[in-house]
Amino acid sequence: MARRAPSSKRLSRAPDRESPRDPGKRETLKKLAALGLLSLTGLGALSSCGRRLTSPLARERKLIVLGLDGLDPHYLGRLMAQGKLPNMSRLQEMGGFRSLASTIPPQSPVAWASFITGQDPGGHGIYDFIQRDPSTYLPYLSIARTEPPQRTVSVGDWKLPLSRGKVELLRRGHAFWDTLAEHGVPATIYRVPSNFPPQDTGTKQLAGLGAPDLQGTYGEFSYYSEVPPERADKITGGAVYPVSVRDGRISARLMGPDNTLHKDSPRSFADFQVWVDRDNRLAKIVIQGQDVLLRQREWSDWVPIRFEMLPHVRSVTGICRFYLKEVSPHFKLYVTPINVDPMDPALPIAAPAGFAPELADKLGRFYTQGFPQDVKALRYGILDDGEYLHQSGIAFAEARRMYEHALNQFQRGVLFYYFSSTDRTQHMFWRTMDSKHPAYETRLGAEYGRVYEDCYRASDDLVGEAMEACDRDTTLIVLSDHGFAPYYRSFNLNTWLRENGYLSGFDLSQPKASIFSHADWYQTIAYGIGFNSLYLNMQDREPYGAVSPDEKQVIARRLADDLRRLRDPDTGDRVIENVYLADDVYSYSDDTRPYAPDLIVGYARGYRCADDSVLGDVTDPVIQDNRDKWSGDHCIDRSLVPGMLLAAKPIQAPGPALADVTATILAEFGLPIPDYMSGKPIW
Repeated sequence: MARRAPSSKRLSRAPDRESPRDPGKRETLKKLAALGLLSLTGLGALSSCGRRLTSPLARERKLIVLGLDGLDPHYLGRLMAQGKLPNMSRLQEMGGFRSLASTIPPQSPVAWASFITGQDPGGHGIYDFIQRDPSTYLPYLSIARTEPPQRTVSVGDWKLPLSRGKVELLRRGHAFWDTLAEHGVPATIYRVPSNFPPQDTGTKQLAGLGAPDLQGTYGEFSYYSEVPPERADKITGGAVYPVSVRDGRISARLMGPDNTLHKDSPRSFADFQVWVDRDNRLAKIVIQGQDVLLRQREWSDWVPIRFEMLPHVRSVTGICRFYLKEVSPHFKLYVTPINVDPMDPALPIAAPAGFAPELADKLGRFYTQGFPQDVKALRYGILDDGEYLHQSGIAFAEARRMYEHALNQFQRGVLFYYFSSTDRTQHMFWRTMDSKHPAYETRLGAEYGRVYEDCYRASDDLVGEAMEACDRDTTLIVLSDHGFAPYYRSFNLNTWLRENGYLSGFDLSQPKASIFSHADWYQTIAYGIGFNSLYLNMQDREPYGAVSPDEKQVIARRLADDLRRLRDPDTGDRVIENVYLADDVYSYSDDTRPYAPDLIVGYARGYRCADDSVLGDVTDPVIQDNRDKWSGDHCIDRSLVPGMLLAAKPIQAPGPALADVTATILAEFGLPIPDYMSGKPIW
């Protein structure tokens, strides 16, 4: 990928200067602001990249914020020192580069929610990817909740809604862009996590992480094969459909969302046929009057699919891409998750609602699910490493086209743009560049060992494009929400709780059990749900609570001490870096307190909570090697995986945190920092 250095005429080093202080100028500016000739942003907003503007009629100042999920400051610093990231190095010289303290825990939905609101998780209410309902113990995805219509009428086999269903954003708190809008500062927000569905408050927004596929999941692929993989029934995040080629043709069914208009809520579907030419390694997919001709190992463009809900009356449209993995000797076809069609959204993926169709009209259809890279297909071997990188590259190319469009359209206020591929690449390809990882293979290291570095170099290109888009009135901030670390060993928290007397009701001879079917709640003290969350089984909060309020602090501190002392019996290493009591680190609201964990486990470098434990399973052994392709992670102690911060102005804060960036955005436009925000401006 070609790289270019930004022109020095566009964005220069920012000296530390302030706005004019002459009283006469100040009065003139106030009058012009009242007439609408300047934005209501205060005198500080007239400092452009540190330059003093001599004319009161100078253009309004602008701010570009580029979010690159998961970029690690230590690795980034090494590449900068080697001269491999010229744009980031130049930005550092102009302004500054710092590690950026993440949240407790350093998970993307938690961290970006803190960036959005300037509050800790106690304020915005997102504590983990997966949280538990205290009234049932059951887990749920933390960002959004969907509720069916409350009122329906039955007509034969059909349930006709008399009221609207509801898609609710579970993040609490006031978004910084709403504060900007209240003061007349426009903003456009692309794909920031923890913002589905976007709230229509006058700011243009496109949803990111949290936006589901058309089935309401984070992404469910479909795979059609003459030779299904072993244990196909154990695959999550997708479905495998055995098929047979007969007379050169395959008949199959593409499954859509549940049809909640039918009394039994069956899955909707779209039938399709595939004509197979093994000799020429071609296939033609025929679906709803559309012909899709593919060669072996070729991807289709987006294909719109209509799923009928009420015959001849109501349907919903999704989009998917087909990948012809193999024709000969065996037929294998991969289909992406059915995405919400941005040209005709069935779910509220943008605000205002017309923003997504507007983008699709200009740029073509695009991935709308918040998690576009299909890591599940890679983890289960449906896609190999090269195929996954191609699929991820398609998503990245779409995002980059949209990014370039956003930069070209940007004229005033704030532009925020987020890229997720930086995070997913590091999750999946740590194993190819770290020979100590249990999943490392020499062959894969030779072929894909540079993917990790290439991810950072591609990010440097994105920074360069943002620098090119800056003029003298524009400030640029680049940040990540957390860094990265190896994921060598899995720790089953619930198994440890069982073995140490905190979780009761299990037959120790069972190799796998679930807390939801086996726990004796009346005797259970603590249980784990989510990647870092640990809950006490509290009286008057959980339905079968065993811990009284008077016991809470004593038990919580004893449990935290027990975990901190834990050592890996195979290596002697620490498993837990730190354990935090939520009461010590969170500022709750009445709405968020019942959903908060009581303790947050900060794992040591190289360790992470096992997938089984995340969803409440108890499996043996307590600790084991991670041989999964998901090989890098950040769900550990926040001190070990800080994010990074680059800016076009000198960063004066010695140890900035995410909430400080939020405060800086408001301060850049001369706005006061609300009392509920914990951050302070970084310059």
